[in-house]
Amino acid sequence: MKTLRFLPVLLLFVFTSCTTVRVVSDYDRQANFNAYTSFAFYKPGIDQAKISDLDKKRILRAIESELSAKGMSKSDSPSLLVSIFTKERERVDVYQRNYGYGWGWNPWWYGGYYGNTVSRSTEGSLYIDLIDAKTNELVWQGIGSAKLITDDIDEKEERIREIVREILAEYPPGSVSKK
Repeated sequence: MKTLRFLPVLLLFVFTSCTTVRVVSDYDRQANFNAYTSFAFYKPGIDQAKISDLDKKRILRAIESELSAKGMSKSDSPSLLVSIFTKERERVDVYQRNYGYGWGWNPWWYGGYYGNTVSRSTEGSLYIDLIDAKTNELVWQGIGSAKLITDDIDEKEERIREIVREILAEYPPGSVSKK
């Protein structure tokens, strides 16, 4: 009965661990972020991102939505240029399961089970660069790393929105309190 009390906590941990986005941001301390009120996408940078055009569109829509929610507007004469690029790597986790021979799970005190489980997943990083349109200098960069979902289109779209939301939560600098 005691183990049933911990089941909701365990389930919460399992579900939240799957949706983790690790975010890091960096910025130019000399930049006046209050002066940046409009944005446009920097096409040469976006064209170099090594992802499908459909995923680029999803990312750009999510960025536009998040920046608009922060009070910025898309403009033909912007104060900020937005560029993206991506990196991808395969992650391999090996879990060893060794039990038996008088310990743990084996009730016969001999025999045992030895085996490994190999788990492979793709982890991607999305870089969002904000460039001062007048000086053409990078003023803010946010990086989000997360496991990628490729099977279901709706899940992929939601995952991209989540990653972009987490990255841009740290813009402008000081908008998110650090723990």
